[in-house]
Amino acid sequence: MYNVMLVDDDYPVLELLSETIQWERLGLRLMGTHENGWNAWEHAQREMPDILITDIGMPKMDGLELSEKIRGIRPNVRIAILSCHHEFDYALKAMRLRVQDYLLKDTLVPEDLAALLARFKESIEQEHQIGWEQTRMRHLAAETRELRKVQKFKLFIDQPLLFPGQWTGELREYGLFTEGRFCLPVVGHLEDYSSVKQRFTSDETLHFAVSNVMNEAMENLEPRGVHIGYQARTSLLLFSYRPGIQTNVYETASAALREIGVTLNRVLKIRMSFILGQGCASPVELKASLGELLGEGQRFYLEPGTISKREKPLPVPPGGPPNLFAEYGRASQELREVLLGTRPCRATEVAEAWIGRIRERRYPPEMVKDWTLKLLLDLKLKLHSLQAVRPSYSADTLHKELMDIASLAELRQWLIHHLTGIAGLKNAGSGMSKRPEVAEACRYVSLRLHTRICLDKVAEHLYLNPSYFSRLFKKETGMTFIEYVTSMKMERAKELLDATNHTVGEICERLGYDNQSYFIKTFKSYAGMTPAEYRG
Repeated sequence: MYNVMLVDDDYPVLELLSETIQWERLGLRLMGTHENGWNAWEHAQREMPDILITDIGMPKMDGLELSEKIRGIRPNVRIAILSCHHEFDYALKAMRLRVQDYLLKDTLVPEDLAALLARFKESIEQEHQIGWEQTRMRHLAAETRELRKVQKFKLFIDQPLLFPGQWTGELREYGLFTEGRFCLPVVGHLEDYSSVKQRFTSDETLHFAVSNVMNEAMENLEPRGVHIGYQARTSLLLFSYRPGIQTNVYETASAALREIGVTLNRVLKIRMSFILGQGCASPVELKASLGELLGEGQRFYLEPGTISKREKPLPVPPGGPPNLFAEYGRASQELREVLLGTRPCRATEVAEAWIGRIRERRYPPEMVKDWTLKLLLDLKLKLHSLQAVRPSYSADTLHKELMDIASLAELRQWLIHHLTGIAGLKNAGSGMSKRPEVAEACRYVSLRLHTRICLDKVAEHLYLNPSYFSRLFKKETGMTFIEYVTSMKMERAKELLDATNHTVGEICERLGYDNQSYFIKTFKSYAGMTPAEYRG
């Protein structure tokens, strides 16, 4: 709705117009009525009108001065003047102030004003539509330029460099390799890509959001550079600099990257890690350097949010690269013993120890992913064969999740999430009751913690009368069914708070609650503190 302000020192006129015009039906909101220009101006400074209907001759401030002041702040405000025949000279001045219409009080009827208001509203909407179209065209042009830039640099990286001289000219369009200047390449890697992508709904939206913020952030930084959104999760930053004894480009580039990282976190709530390459004197050197930087090895072991120089690859031992699968049997046995209760520690502690070994020995990333997937699938199958849990994830699902993992830090979080889930399912289904109906109800709950669970549905699943099932459950477990469901959800909430970086809102949704305030209240009642206090 658009805001309308009525100003007239003739109270009957104000009363007539405010009560007879059907404002909401016209898609308008009467934001205020005022008997002099000064009061109207004070209100307008707090909330500007879209449409001003004002008398001319009023005490404290006349309608023309009021119109001029409001027009100075909101140039596109629609203004109509209410006046009498003897104020024609004022009306001429009003026209010079670009007042859109002039209404004579002597012959004014509410229907005339209603028709004028409808015209005003239509013209405002047309203006907004034109502005929206212009903004949209500017965005399309910017997106087209960005896409051309990305395509050009992908061609530069992926295709053979047959004509280096031609590429020198191409790159100079972006301020690179101009007279006597070198180029320092940097690759930026987006952290926690899966959850970030969910927030932005698509790779395309994420890509352009990052590109827009990056391009703006780099405009006023030294050294000057260009950003290329190589992929949704990978950015290239090319800094142009003049080499010299007193110039340390790594220090200045690192300072610029820190500022860029702060901006990305503030504006988009995302984090990026950066790897700096070597300074390049030509397109040939730049192409080779970018190829090395885009390799997965160092990125996989990079700590979140860090800035580091490219490391030289470790020499391959005479017997070939270290084989993580040689350690598979021991890792699998340790985790099985923990999950089956024969080893006195938590699965997360064992997982943390193995992640530490992997980080120390720097196994190839693909080997680490394959090893972790096999380990997790074997554990799920083993516990399923012992009838402790039912499988809730297929191999394809787990494999797809692994494909989105780009760093050991993300892999650690993912593995611990699944191990705590397995432990929760196993514990939920064992030792609660000798009655198979109650054990099955516990398994039903443990597999559906992400949904809303009600007693009637579980009773229906077990082919039992709800009242009978409720009494049976309380007798066998010592708690009501609702109390049990709440305790399971709250224990799962604790695990997610301990083992993940999910926000309280995300955890609330993952546990089937649609009211965050209720979830926080329930958690506090169960744990004696809020989720934020528990995590802190």
